[in-house]
Amino acid sequence: MPAMSTFVVVAHRVTPTNTRLGTVLSPAQALARLTPGDVALGRLDGLASLDGVEPGLWALERLSATGVTVLNGRRTLVAAHDKLATAHALFAARVSHPRTMHIAPWLPLPELEPPLVFKPRFGSWGQDVIRCDDEPAIERALVYLETRAWYGATGAIAQKLVAPRGFDLRLVVAGGKVVGAVKRVAAPGEWRTNVALGARREPVQPPADACDIAVAAAAAIVGALVGIDLLPADVGTWVVLEVNGAVDFTSAYSLDDDVFTATSAALGVGIEAAA
Repeated sequence: MPAMSTFVVVAHRVTPTNTRLGTVLSPAQALARLTPGDVALGRLDGLASLDGVEPGLWALERLSATGVTVLNGRRTLVAAHDKLATAHALFAARVSHPRTMHIAPWLPLPELEPPLVFKPRFGSWGQDVIRCDDEPAIERALVYLETRAWYGATGAIAQKLVAPRGFDLRLVVAGGKVVGAVKRVAAPGEWRTNVALGARREPVQPPADACDIAVAAAAAIVGALVGIDLLPADVGTWVVLEVNGAVDFTSAYSLDDDVFTATSAALGVGIEAAA
């Protein structure tokens, strides 16, 4: 009988999500241990310094070149973590997303019309996300950005504000289908829905139109396993706010089946984990 394939998660952080998905190996460990026919799920995250992706993208390309099946490869993780690349990919795929511009110390300042939001290109956890409802707020934000090291390294994005509704939906898409979802309700007095900023998760059965746009957003970046954050816009429409290439989730995201069981089935990785 042929040898059973090995499935691993390539990541630097041993998080509860990563360990539920499979055995966690660093990029270097994966290169040393995996062989043709094995499967590697890229879960490299954004840097805490907000100026790039964790090291190891090159290793995912090397694994693919050696015959390892790589899910969430270099292209996908860059397109997910770099919000400017996300905007380009979603625009090309005609997926609804706020109008996005790149601003940086080395670029001419474009015309900025409030209300808008400034974000780090590689940001997460709601850090250094600044809402500007008028022109004085924009001027203050630009002064603040000049003090941030990540801004000097990569610049920021200026994004048209989608009117906050006090909640958003985070959908987990695996293998081209929605396998998990929660409703994230912002903390009192907070317009952002990041759990790191006090938002709470609530169970939700996502509507079909939300699932459709989440699947389309994942396909736009060739994402095998990604998180898609959606906000309702006009009646019956949704806007993709963020794409997360190393989305953390728990069993609270489960829909009809346990979210981790559903993820494995959707990815086709119900196979032996690395010892």
